[in-house]
Amino acid sequence: MSVLVYKAGRIALRRSVQRQQQSISPVTKRHKSSSSPEQPAQPSNPPTEDLSTTKAIPTSDTIALLPPWQRLGPLSKAFNAYGRSQRKRPYVTQLCSSLVIYLCGDVCAQNIGGDDYNPWRTVRNITIGGISSIPSYKWFIFLGQTFNYSSKTLSLTTKVLVNQIAFSPLFNSYFFGMQALLSGDRFAEAWEHIKRTVPISLINSCKLWPAVTAFSFTFIQAQYRALFAGIIAIGWQSYLSYLNQKAADEEGDEKSHHSSMNGAILPPQVRPASSRAQA
Repeated sequence: MSVLVYKAGRIALRRSVQRQQQSISPVTKRHKSSSSPEQPAQPSNPPTEDLSTTKAIPTSDTIALLPPWQRLGPLSKAFNAYGRSQRKRPYVTQLCSSLVIYLCGDVCAQNIGGDDYNPWRTVRNITIGGISSIPSYKWFIFLGQTFNYSSKTLSLTTKVLVNQIAFSPLFNSYFFGMQALLSGDRFAEAWEHIKRTVPISLINSCKLWPAVTAFSFTFIQAQYRALFAGIIAIGWQSYLSYLNQKAADEEGDEKSHHSSMNGAILPPQVRPASSRAQA
C-alpha cells in the first residue's frame, strides 16, 4: 500500500513540474519545434559602416581658422571685451573710442610738428571727435545695411564710392571748420580755412580710405569695424591735425604780412606832419 502511495506522489509531482515549464517558456518551445534541423542558422553579416557619417580626422584643410583678433593671445581678451561692450552699449563705446582716437591723433601730430605741446589744441580735437562720434557710427551702420546686392563686388564698390563722395567731404569740412571756429575765427575766416585744407585732404583720403573701407566690409565683423577704423584713424587724425596746424600757421603769416604792409604804406592824409613837411 505504501508503494502505491509513493508512486502516485511521484507522478503528481512530475506533472506539476511539467506544467510549470510549459507555462514559463512556451514561446521557446514553439520556436524550437517550428525550426527545421535541415536549415542551420546562417551567421548574420556584420553591419556595414556608413562612411558619410563617420568622423574624419581633422586636418589643416578641415579646421576652421579663427579671426586674426582671436589669435593674439592675451590681446584676444581685450578684443572680445570690446566686442561685448560694442554690442551692449554701442553709443558709449563709440564715444569713448572717439575721444581716445582724437587724443592720440593730436598728441602724435604735435610731436611730429616739433612745437611745444598745446593742451588747448588737444581739447579742441577731443571736442570735435566727441561731437562727430555718434553720427559717424550711425553712418557706417547705415552703409553696412544698405547697398547690398547679389554681387559682392558691386556692393563693395558702391559702399566705397558712396563713402568717398558723401561722407569724406562732409566730415573733412566739419573737422577743419570746427577747428577754425573753436580757435576764434569768424565764419568768413572758417570758410577760407575750409577752402584751403579740404581739397588736399580729400585727395590724400582717396589714397587710404577706399582700401580701408573695402577691407573692413570684407573681412571685419560688424562689432569690430569701429575699432579697426579707429586704429587707422589715429594716423589719419594725426595727419589732419598736422595739416590743420600747417594751414593755420600759413594764415597767420599772411595776416601778419598784410598788417605789416598796411603799416608801412600809409596814405598821405594819415602820415605824421613831420613826414609831410619833409616831402
